[in-house]
Amino acid sequence: MKYLKQTFQRNTFNPYSLQSNHLPVLLLLLWISFLGACASANGTSVNRQVDEQQAVEYYLAENEIRKMNDMILAQTQMNSDPGEYLLGEGDLLKISVFEAKELDATVRVNSRGFITLPLIDTIGIKGLTAIEAEEKIEAMYKKGYIKNPHVSIFVKEHISQRITLVGQFNMPGTYNYPTKQRLLDTIALGGGLSEKAGKVVQIRRSHRDQGQPNVVMVDLDQLVRKGNIQQNIEINGGDVIFIPEAGVFFVDGAVKRPGAYTIKHRTVIQEALVEAGGVESWAAKDRIKLVRMTPNGERKVIDLDLSQPGVKEMAIEDRDILIVDASKAGSSMKAFGISILGTGFNYTRR
Repeated sequence: MKYLKQTFQRNTFNPYSLQSNHLPVLLLLLWISFLGACASANGTSVNRQVDEQQAVEYYLAENEIRKMNDMILAQTQMNSDPGEYLLGEGDLLKISVFEAKELDATVRVNSRGFITLPLIDTIGIKGLTAIEAEEKIEAMYKKGYIKNPHVSIFVKEHISQRITLVGQFNMPGTYNYPTKQRLLDTIALGGGLSEKAGKVVQIRRSHRDQGQPNVVMVDLDQLVRKGNIQQNIEINGGDVIFIPEAGVFFVDGAVKRPGAYTIKHRTVIQEALVEAGGVESWAAKDRIKLVRMTPNGERKVIDLDLSQPGVKEMAIEDRDILIVDASKAGSSMKAFGISILGTGFNYTRR
């Protein structure tokens, strides 16, 4: 017991019995303790400042989206004329000919977009509005059967037209699309923008006319805030409307995976192309276009050449659109077309 007591006394720190070789150890311990306390206090302060800044940024972004949604709803026209219904495969139509009731018929549009009527046999109506189909049928009956026919079409079942809303809508999904509407109407159909929505809308056309782009980019600031109604384009059945989160860039053209990608800290041109799967073998590396938003809210088109020094290391910014052109040797590859409204940029490769 006496030995244990002596050992305890010998190993217990007593500040009043310091030896000279203990002093540096004590000072080091005090210094480490002081630094830890400062770091803890400073870290708490920094974390609090970061949290407060993030809260302010979130509030401002949420408030901005709320205002944009109010402006979108104020400009939408959801009431449509049934005569503007677009007709397509599977639709069931009741067709009446006022001058000859015996020609009345209830028909379903077949998989090729045709219907069969008395006397005139088959007639293609896919993609026409109900009014346009009425006029076409009237013209065919007028050729040799009825002097001045009047035809009416009633759509009993409309199942052919749908649009898909993807990304930052409040209610994304696939919707029946009985009649042509404009972009703002379809955003309202999807419940407006979510709080994470970015400022660019990408419309991918399921069908496109010869020489027309299959991808259309619209800037919501130009459309909603500046009232550029030319950007409130018509949406077609089968279109996919995509609104990404804020802080993204787009890559399109002669790349393997065109689409929208998130900016990760500092993303450069080379990394952006890698995100998109790299350029195709038939890409023209000396013909790359960067479409960028300027501080005054306009977009400018910048021609880039990857072989030039520094180009690959250029930083990507929010809402940038990078388009890789095709070489002459790639002219036989899959055609694509891109239109960026408000810039005059409209590129189509056949």
